[in-house]
Amino acid sequence: MPPSSLRAVLAGLCASLVGIGLARFAYTPLIPPLIEARWFGADDVLFLSAANLIGYLAGALAGRPLAARIGSRPALQLMMALATLTFFACAVPVSVPWFFLWRFLSGLAGGIIMVLAATSILPHVPPERRGLASGMIFLGVGLGIAGSGTVLPSLLALGLAQTWLGLGLMAAVLTALSWTWWPRPLQAAPGTPAPAAAPDGHHGALRLIYAQYAINGIGFVPMMVFIVDFIARGLGWGVHDAALFWILYGLGAMLGPMLYGGMADKLGVRCTAIASILGQLAAVALLVSAKQHAAIALATFVLGTYPPGIVPLYLSKIHQAVDGNPAAHTAAFSRATMIFALVQALAGYASSWLLSASGGKHRLLFLAAAAALLLCMLAELATLRRKSATTK
Repeated sequence: MPPSSLRAVLAGLCASLVGIGLARFAYTPLIPPLIEARWFGADDVLFLSAANLIGYLAGALAGRPLAARIGSRPALQLMMALATLTFFACAVPVSVPWFFLWRFLSGLAGGIIMVLAATSILPHVPPERRGLASGMIFLGVGLGIAGSGTVLPSLLALGLAQTWLGLGLMAAVLTALSWTWWPRPLQAAPGTPAPAAAPDGHHGALRLIYAQYAINGIGFVPMMVFIVDFIARGLGWGVHDAALFWILYGLGAMLGPMLYGGMADKLGVRCTAIASILGQLAAVALLVSAKQHAAIALATFVLGTYPPGIVPLYLSKIHQAVDGNPAAHTAAFSRATMIFALVQALAGYASSWLLSASGGKHRLLFLAAAAALLLCMLAELATLRRKSATTK
């Protein structure tokens, strides 16, 4: 990979690390300390956990218009700076609305980064390296999860405010480091026709992909947001053990994109999607039934592979649905991200409500998530069977 392409990919990794890996996922292991330190009540902390998801939806909607107005490179630089600022703002627990605003803005930055980063970088990468490049970009999510789980216990020993400031310093270093690595837009050759939109015949296939992507969001949001709280308070194992399990979740998230991408190359995208959902269902079953540390650790690791791991799968699904049309691929992935973000926000609030209404029964929440995953698997099986029938 040429040095300029590698720098661009590393910029994308830093962006996903700051805007999603830290800005979204570092909040999860902070839920129990926020409650124990009485910065906010338990219901308020759970309510605030969905603010980032709402911001992510707004970012998914705003990403392409912002890039059209100021350019992808400045937009991505600005969003990394905004995500960094939110950490420093969250070090001061002024009020619930104050915290909600900054958690919303952190989600906004993450949504815009998700929509723009990969599509801005991949055109600068040789075609034979784009799969590897995509995996490296999404690796930032897992690095953020594992990194926050590794660093947070030491930061929490200094205090909750110092923890937020420490995360802000990490984000500031990554933002400054990658500031000049972002590629400038490629200039089209004179007389080059504009790329065509997706043919109308693909709309039905894309709608099905959007629906499956959304259902997957319902399936993993409860674990993504509340697994640390389940381990710390639900199982009574404490914040320290919960942070260690969050590291396992992050290690799974680091492995997921590469693992599922490699499986898709050998088994096909749909078979890989079915296998990954089966793995998630087995992990949820283990999570809600087991009480041993080793079993919960295995379930946590497997669950961590899924949120970042399915993104390359759905990128491939969309690529196949539009017959490799680059413009249609970008537009469809942006639309999928918007729908996914909306469902994640709704699922986040629904999960918070269900957990509160059930009196803190995390297992009920996880079983509801498993039902959504089962529905998605049935849709995958039906699609695979229909495809097999049409090829006979």
